[in-house]
Amino acid sequence: MSVNGSEQLTAKDIQRIQEEIEYRKTVLRPEKLKALKAARAQGDLSENYEYVIAKRENNQNNSRVRYLERMLSKAIVVEERAEQDVVGINNTVTVCYEEDDSSETYRIVTPIRCNSLEGMISNESPLGAALLGRRRGERVEVNLDGGNSFFVIIKDVVKTGESDNDEIHQY
Repeated sequence: MSVNGSEQLTAKDIQRIQEEIEYRKTVLRPEKLKALKAARAQGDLSENYEYVIAKRENNQNNSRVRYLERMLSKAIVVEERAEQDVVGINNTVTVCYEEDDSSETYRIVTPIRCNSLEGMISNESPLGAALLGRRRGERVEVNLDGGNSFFVIIKDVVKTGESDNDEIHQY
């Protein structure tokens, strides 16, 4: 997920992370602290389930803020721009697998937004890394861990850009 300990993020990724941090600090944190204080005021904490839940939710929120801040501190901004018919970040790519002549379509995204079930693969995954900078029509070798590899042919490259609906991974 990182290169030399740094997170590869687009400018929009950084904006989304900053917005989430702000929301968690200014809206969620006061709510969680208020719930924690109310649960604590009920008395005996050893058998107070509301207190346990409120404490857990407050800790999860604070942990998420620290995680996002750490991610921003190590961020390397990657550009979305690429030439026409060249695979870049946030492009949708259709590839043909040579082994079985099947085709798949993926959008190349930064690691914090990858979701293989939605067809969004990381630019740091073996396939995503192999495709970046390559052109429509090229035959590309995808190297896997353990020395294995396979070949794909780039059938199509579409400049789709980043979607406002792309979610940032929780962890």
